[in-house]
Amino acid sequence: MNDAAPVWPVMSIAEAHARLTAPGAPFEIAEATIRGVPTRTWKNAPPTLRDVFLNGMRFKDREFLVHEDERATFDAFGRATLTLAHRLIADGVRKGDRVAVIMRNLPEWPVAFWAGQLAGAIVTPLNAWWTGAELEYGLADSGAKVAIVDDERLERLSAHLKSLPGLERVYVSRLRTAAGDDRCRRLEEVIGAVNDWGGLPELALPDVPLAPEDDATILYTSGTTGKPKGALGTHRNMTSNIGAGGISAARNFLRAGQPLPELDATKLPQRCTLLVIPMFHATGLSATLSPALNAGGKIVLMRKWEAEPAMRLIEREKVTATGGVPTIAWQLIEHPARAKYDLSSLVTVTYGGAPSAPELVRKIAETFPGSQPGNGWGMTETTATFTSHLGKDYEHRPDSAGPAAPVGEMQIRDPADGRTVLPAGAVGELWVKGPQVVKGYWNKPEATAETFVDGWLRTGDLARLDEEGFLFIIDRAKDMLIRGGENIYCVEVENVLYEHPDVMDAALIGIPHKTLGEEPAAVVHLRPGGRATEEELRELVRSRLAGFKVPVKIAFWPETLPRNANGKIMKSELKHAFPRETEAA
Repeated sequence: MNDAAPVWPVMSIAEAHARLTAPGAPFEIAEATIRGVPTRTWKNAPPTLRDVFLNGMRFKDREFLVHEDERATFDAFGRATLTLAHRLIADGVRKGDRVAVIMRNLPEWPVAFWAGQLAGAIVTPLNAWWTGAELEYGLADSGAKVAIVDDERLERLSAHLKSLPGLERVYVSRLRTAAGDDRCRRLEEVIGAVNDWGGLPELALPDVPLAPEDDATILYTSGTTGKPKGALGTHRNMTSNIGAGGISAARNFLRAGQPLPELDATKLPQRCTLLVIPMFHATGLSATLSPALNAGGKIVLMRKWEAEPAMRLIEREKVTATGGVPTIAWQLIEHPARAKYDLSSLVTVTYGGAPSAPELVRKIAETFPGSQPGNGWGMTETTATFTSHLGKDYEHRPDSAGPAAPVGEMQIRDPADGRTVLPAGAVGELWVKGPQVVKGYWNKPEATAETFVDGWLRTGDLARLDEEGFLFIIDRAKDMLIRGGENIYCVEVENVLYEHPDVMDAALIGIPHKTLGEEPAAVVHLRPGGRATEEELRELVRSRLAGFKVPVKIAFWPETLPRNANGKIMKSELKHAFPRETEAA
């Protein structure tokens, strides 16, 4: 009797990818010339987001969206989406116009997004956590013609609407009081309540020509100047994520020596995802919502993340996948009430967007037998997923973000010249290329030219690649930290701190946090005689920026902050201002 453990892996990453992408294979690769650059693409990916919508309509009677006591089938979702699309066209929305979506995770969010797509608009999701001033900037910068918002966002925006003359119409979901602006209309007047969508008329698709390289989205990412930049994405950018996510799971079967499972979504049990990260993020939209619609999956929404209500939903809806950031996984693992709930339906617990402890991989495997931990790397500029890491590959390399999808290319270049490609194992700046990489930044030609070069994206991340192509992120070259999946660009917070007359020097750094990955903390040096307090400075930031950007702690440095020969603050030395947090890490 042979008790030896099965050999793993039975084939290399390259061999697995070669089998999965060969002619006639499910993830076959073709080549397209995109903006003059030959680029590998998925041959079988949906050409546009309209095709993703039509693929979803194959599953008419399945439930698609669940939110509290609201439920919508694919058919009901389709009717609401087409109704709103025709209204947008009647409002004067034409191909290339911008339609902003600003709301928390509600069933109306994907209706608004796909209605804009079917009308030919460039749909512009804005961060629902932004302040009114930040939202005003996003609407003005994008030149949005129509905004579709919830009542909480309208309340935040109301004082700023007068500064947005180009915004012609605002549709408001779940409005509880009078809007106070003639441009505002209740969204329910167009599509009704969620549970009534199935009674809407069945309308034809709008007659709007769409192609893979047409502009589809503007997703905002914070910039090192402190002002967010709009990443202009195409339909191909969005739909490329569908193949990038699918091939990761298929690759694991081949590396384990197992036959490929059925890949036709119409022949598979429905996948159910508890989506607790915002749909305005590339991960929530491009890596989660769009693939679910394409393959007939169910999306369960929560108003806000809470571990025990989430476990209740996992049990009730037989959720097969959840995650988003390490916080969520840790809280599911460590919650004292976990044993009360049947979480056996969970197949995958994935996350990205924040540093995660290697021990989390082991904990997921121990706590949820039969499930696979997963993570990955991507940016708004790569429309989410660029590398993905799942199951045994992740367990064996828990400090890696995985290999790139085979349509993608990665290089580690010398940061000094941005051209010299470094060998495996060397640390340098990560550059990536592929059909996921967006066209550039909306109305920012200089930033575009600096970041997008001959089809390659300069990521600003310091990283290395091993011999098999697994990515290891070493540090962020850009001055940014990530709190539970939310990007915080340090200069944005520092600029607010400098507004206080007592502050002479300020720097924002990340301090370790077990579940969020890191949190923002500030170190400031006050002018002689300055009397600013920690709470006063935190309140100043809170009044200007979204809550997640407010420093959790502020330390006062007795002298000018340490700088190098070039005058740049040496933030590594400032960690000593928070010794307890540093030691705990």
